[in-house]
Amino acid sequence: MAKVYVFLADGLEEVEAMTPVDVLRRAGNEVITVSVMGRKWIRGSHKIYLEADRLIQEVKCEDGDLYVLPGGGEGTKNLAENHELAQILNSAYISGSHIAAICAAPSIFGKMGFLESRKATVYPGMEDTLTGAEYQDVPVVTDDNVTTGHGPGAAFDFAFELVRILNGEDSARELKKQMVFQHETVV
Repeated sequence: MAKVYVFLADGLEEVEAMTPVDVLRRAGNEVITVSVMGRKWIRGSHKIYLEADRLIQEVKCEDGDLYVLPGGGEGTKNLAENHELAQILNSAYISGSHIAAICAAPSIFGKMGFLESRKATVYPGMEDTLTGAEYQDVPVVTDDNVTTGHGPGAAFDFAFELVRILNGEDSARELKKQMVFQHETVV
């Protein structure tokens, strides 16, 4: 069982935060949601309130296998402004732990230099924030220990990719089957 930290901030995209938490927990991982706002209650971008498990000041995050940033314009801004989170991400990246961000949040990795000479994706229109990266117009990209996701519609693809990384291809495939995950949409 892997240990995962998902960082939450006001203005996050709810589906990008909760889908990975749900799917990773179903796969048997220990997932801890961490608020960077100085309080446990987080206001999502669509006025959905989420309660984090811990405050960033309460956790030592050196033991994580995966560190996840959900997107959302305001949420990404709030995450980017948190110095404790920047230190955690930098330590995780340097140690080779896996880091992941979706929607606008890969821009944080771009600013921190984590995407240099890597393939990555980000919310459409934000491609220039992926400093040093080769932009990929696909739902999810994993390049070594960095995973990036495109946007809200890629939340399940993103979450299943994280399961694949932590728990293996068979686990991801079985979980997709159990959750009746299908790509085709009938209109």
